[in-house]
Amino acid sequence: MRRFENKVAIVTGGGDGIGYGISERLSHEGANVMVVDFNAEIASQSVSELDSKNSGSVKLTVGDVSNPQTAIDAVKNTLDSWGKVDILVNNAGIGGINGNIWELDVKELDRVYQINLRGVFLFCQAVIPHMVDNNFGRIVNMASTAGKEGNPRMVPYSSTKAAVIALTKSVGKELANTNVLVNCVTPAVVQTKLLEEFTPEQIKYMTDKIPMGRTGEIKEIAALVSWLCSEECSFSTGAAYDASGGRATY
Repeated sequence: MRRFENKVAIVTGGGDGIGYGISERLSHEGANVMVVDFNAEIASQSVSELDSKNSGSVKLTVGDVSNPQTAIDAVKNTLDSWGKVDILVNNAGIGGINGNIWELDVKELDRVYQINLRGVFLFCQAVIPHMVDNNFGRIVNMASTAGKEGNPRMVPYSSTKAAVIALTKSVGKELANTNVLVNCVTPAVVQTKLLEEFTPEQIKYMTDKIPMGRTGEIKEIAALVSWLCSEECSFSTGAAYDASGGRATY
């Protein structure tokens, strides 16, 4: 029996990058997956590909995760398709513009916050009541090592990812007496299209801080997320899991 057979997952930002890798891993192991993504063209291609090659069914909800209606629609579409929600992976995120804080417009902070934190908040709000009623749930939020250490010239990104870690710890405690577990992953640099938002100098700064001397791979992050989504993860909640090549110091 596949690990996620008869399980149902929602993966935000699941049409590309790390989100695609997570959707692929979960569906390969038997989960039915609702991908949520704002890029209809790319996500449609991804979902079609995933649905045709994996054992789990994969469907798409198009929308902006910072819009409350997107979370409502995604949950409704998932319940209409499979009757429940077992897993939520809040993966959608943006890097933002690189620059010192005094060089940035506050609108940039607002823009990054909307996706990186507000989106996580909204999807947790929409999904948790169903998980509690079903007496099972696994939520994995995508944070970052930048949220632990604070990368210079990345204030909006670093601060919103720090907030995701705090949100994870808070919600984990709120649900500690249920079978709904909430954890987050804090990767260092991973080779994805997100890096296109950063300057070469910023990428070098982040990569040089990794003792293993390389960037992470999507499949490595997907493997960790997969375990956190499983029933094997049973005594961990409100925790931050590093995937940083040795960079993280706590």
